[in-house]
Amino acid sequence: MISLHVQAQPSAPATGKIAFAIHGGAGVIRKQDMSPEKEQAYREKLTEAVLAGYRILQSGGSGLDAVEAAIKILEDSPLFNAGKGAVLNADGKAELDASIMDGKTLAAGAVAAVHRIKNPISLARAVMEKSPHVLLVGEGAEIFAQSQGFELVPETYFITPERQKGLERAKEREKSSQGRQPDKKGTVGAVALDKFGNLAAGTSTGGMMNKRYGRVGDSPIIGAGTYANNATCAVSTTGWGEYFIRTVAAFDVSALMAYKGLSAAEAGKLVIEKIGKLGGDGGMIILDKHGNIAMPFNSEGMYRAYINERGEPVVQIYKDSP
Repeated sequence: MISLHVQAQPSAPATGKIAFAIHGGAGVIRKQDMSPEKEQAYREKLTEAVLAGYRILQSGGSGLDAVEAAIKILEDSPLFNAGKGAVLNADGKAELDASIMDGKTLAAGAVAAVHRIKNPISLARAVMEKSPHVLLVGEGAEIFAQSQGFELVPETYFITPERQKGLERAKEREKSSQGRQPDKKGTVGAVALDKFGNLAAGTSTGGMMNKRYGRVGDSPIIGAGTYANNATCAVSTTGWGEYFIRTVAAFDVSALMAYKGLSAAEAGKLVIEKIGKLGGDGGMIILDKHGNIAMPFNSEGMYRAYINERGEPVVQIYKDSP
């Protein structure tokens, strides 16, 4: 009889090599549709978030700490489809998902369909560290949150005038012959390599505008929206979640690197091409164990930022960004 044992990936000796990248969602993001003021607001918030995570890594903090800190900044900003400012479901409510994964131990935590959690990424981490489970949903997740000392916020906290208008437009489209056409732009995420060689990834989202009550996308699904393994890479995805679930997109990147020896850039490009052929769109950020970063996407834009080798933040939004 053959015995199979899956071993957690050990951390490497402290090397001082750190790397960090974030995304703020992919979709129809075009320069001609963006006012200079709004573009500046996005650039400033992405810069704030990527620097916050990187500074934690600089000070010797863990990749998990860096990922959580950056995502919380994006969740607290009404600019992004996560936390405050998340898109609204068909019932006019924000319905939030998040996940986080530790590349050293392959431990993971996630929450889905929560309505009153200010920072779902922090609750996802609590599920990972304070429970024997990986994924908690809905009311059960919120009861667990209370047991861990999380304050529940009113559902109105998440709703912004812009998202309300967006839902109204989506419902008008639904009434037309186009049928249900959810807005797929959104999701925030981060990937980190700390100085101990540990990778971490996290993702948080409000999902699709005008989605049906109870719909869950890829963001809280380990292997679809989030994956981290010290042996290969850390991945956070964004886009049309159904396609990322069907292709197990985040894990597929890791598998292609492990089994075929592809680079992060090669693996990411191949997975996004697979999704495109099926009819899906979106993107991902990938960070390998050596600190190499790839950000492939097939949509018209993706909010993204990373820290370059000189320690400087680089923020990009549009498809033709260098």
